[in-house]
Amino acid sequence: MWRKYRQAVEILQAIFVTGLPFLVINGQSALRFDIAELKLYFFGSVIWVNELYLVLFAILFFLLFITSVTAVFGRVWCGWLCPQTVLLDLSIRIARIFSGLPVKTVQRIVLLPFSAMVSLTVLWYFVPPLKTMQSLFSDAVITGFFLVQWGVIYAELVFMGRRFCTTICPYAMMQNALFDKNTLVIEYDRARESECMKCDDCVKACPVDIDIKEGLKTDCIACAECIDACAAVTEKRNMKPFPGYSGNILRPKSYWLGAATFLSGWILAIMVYARPEVSFLVSRDPERLPQGINRYSWTLYNNSGSSKQFDLSVQSGFLIIGETRLLVEPFSFKKGKVLIRSEGGKNEVLFKIKDDGLTIEQKAGFL
Repeated sequence: MWRKYRQAVEILQAIFVTGLPFLVINGQSALRFDIAELKLYFFGSVIWVNELYLVLFAILFFLLFITSVTAVFGRVWCGWLCPQTVLLDLSIRIARIFSGLPVKTVQRIVLLPFSAMVSLTVLWYFVPPLKTMQSLFSDAVITGFFLVQWGVIYAELVFMGRRFCTTICPYAMMQNALFDKNTLVIEYDRARESECMKCDDCVKACPVDIDIKEGLKTDCIACAECIDACAAVTEKRNMKPFPGYSGNILRPKSYWLGAATFLSGWILAIMVYARPEVSFLVSRDPERLPQGINRYSWTLYNNSGSSKQFDLSVQSGFLIIGETRLLVEPFSFKKGKVLIRSEGGKNEVLFKIKDDGLTIEQKAGFL
């Protein structure tokens, strides 16, 4: 009943999460955080760590999205999309193929390559997939992270398993605080309790070992295994299963939460993609130099997918000493320093970078 839909969703989730790092837009992964340069490649654009306003707005959007999904759909994420659930479900299905062998032992063997794949996938969100594979056993840092993650993920899946969902997972705890009487949950039909055969197939099928007949519990991950187990029995008697999804999805709260999430996502997209392709920052260094000479530090950010080359100049009355031909690679930045000598006694210097179609000016004080 529900299992086939959940299996399809889990497979699609696994394909999406594993395949996203291989999606290349403007020469870079669609979604990847570059630790060395502290920047996030975001679907054809780049977000720098110093762009705090974007980071804060992205966090706001994420929190609104989580709140909306949880308040409306309950713990559907946990039972249908969470990587923990997906890995455990897929491994147990594969283990059951080998009839005659202990299921738990086979599952633990299956989880070894699964955990390695998850460890690799995590790395791909920080290091390009091709570079990761080329450096997997030649770069000490990449190898170390891969092996440590592999071990931690495998140990967590084998020794914690579903208990992680009910005891440690912070998202599960947060979800319980966002529920209301209309949130989508799985409930047992008390009005038909006298018709229940008390076979306990629903209890045996539950991956987190709860008895849905005892009422709604916070440990329930809304996976619908109990519904399918009950349906296998009741359909022989032309009856509906006793547990089932219950809740009111289309309600005012759903609409305003959805609208707020959509609006914040739309604003975030505009903020990211409407930024100028190039940003230029200049600041005067505090060190004391001979009279009439100041040192300045400059930073040039290229938010586009193509190389940019600029000529750096200053207004008349000042002489620039240092590099004036600036080349910055796609989705990268360049820093440098120049000396400025005053020839006219002004207390402010105007810096200008220019290429064929773009001119950017920045002012800085002169002592």
